[in-house]
Amino acid sequence: MPQRPVHQCECARCQSGEDHPDKILHHQMNVFFSRLDEQQRRWYAALEAHRLGRGGVTLVSQITGIHMDTIRRGREELEKDLEGRPVDRIRLPGGGRKRLEEKTPTIVPTLESVVEDGIGGDPMGTKIWVSHSLRHLSQELEGRGFSVGWVTTGRLLRDLDYSLLANCKQFTGDPHPDRDLQFRYIARVKRLFWEAGYPVICVDAKKRELIGNFKNPGRVWCQEAEIVNVYDFRTDAVGVAIPYGIYDPLHNYGAVYVGTSAETGEFAVDAIGMWYEDPDRPTFPREDKVLILCDGGGSNGYRPRLWKRQLQVHLADRLGIEIMVCHYPTGASKWNPIEHRLFNHISLNWAGKPLRTYEIMLGYIQGTTTTTGLKVKAKLVDRTYQTGIKVSDAEMASLNLIRRPVCPKWNYIIRPR
Repeated sequence: MPQRPVHQCECARCQSGEDHPDKILHHQMNVFFSRLDEQQRRWYAALEAHRLGRGGVTLVSQITGIHMDTIRRGREELEKDLEGRPVDRIRLPGGGRKRLEEKTPTIVPTLESVVEDGIGGDPMGTKIWVSHSLRHLSQELEGRGFSVGWVTTGRLLRDLDYSLLANCKQFTGDPHPDRDLQFRYIARVKRLFWEAGYPVICVDAKKRELIGNFKNPGRVWCQEAEIVNVYDFRTDAVGVAIPYGIYDPLHNYGAVYVGTSAETGEFAVDAIGMWYEDPDRPTFPREDKVLILCDGGGSNGYRPRLWKRQLQVHLADRLGIEIMVCHYPTGASKWNPIEHRLFNHISLNWAGKPLRTYEIMLGYIQGTTTTTGLKVKAKLVDRTYQTGIKVSDAEMASLNLIRRPVCPKWNYIIRPR
């Protein structure tokens, strides 16, 4: 509440300039009076006027500057029962100026007609929005004879159930008819592999990053903000980084292999091979089979031939292991555990911090931890991977690939030849 200025007493004795015993008291009354709200001021003035007796209303009015009628109203309020008065507000309900829409009822339908031409969304549904700015709408209303500011225009829109909303990424397209069937199959196969003691890993490629003095989304506690480049030009970058992650849900262990050239099926399989041959990773009772859970698209999607050929040549044949691959249904990549149990924690760890060198990036990845005990290992794969490699029909026919009866395009086994 704004503080009221201290009033100078206007009684005859104080105005004459003479020193009298009550001069200090009058000043103290005004100092105390300045700290009260309007309801407390009239009640306090009424009490003082009652204490002074005959002529008290006039004297208190001169001392405090409050009108005599206000003092009398305060006395009437104190004489009545105050139990019905609200305790969370000073004035009774209904006080103050009336709202614009009450004084000018036609402004609301006029505003609706103004925004009608600028409405987007679904006209048959409940999702609608306004493309005009508040100031533009205010100018339109002024052109129709209404004096209204943009703040009031915004309030009227909110009363009409409009609000400032950002796009919400929730729609994943029409669900695939085999979506539920595939999720149930993945859950069953994953449980069988774990019960038998075989590895189960989730794989995916994280978003490509530019290495250099570039802005990284997010904020960080610091005394001065990092100074970074205005533009994210590829020519100003040290290089590109393509993090490919392997996540072991059973041991809560992640390995991220950072490529420097391109995201290809060859790079993806090389990363899985490096994870399999890493002596420091958690081991399983039996490792002659492995279950790989991955998205339906990208370098490890169910369509790319190079992905399957590399799994055959560089994993199944070279290491002598049987590989089972289960792809998440189309539009369901967010359900891959690697997304919410590894990648999001890495993004939070380096949020707001420029990735100026590969070493800095690897440090942030390896420094990622959670309260549930996540451990992450990172390695740089400085190798050039060729893009656009074609796999012939003859090569595909030579693969020892067996498709499963349930959703065969998403579930298959590759055995050593």
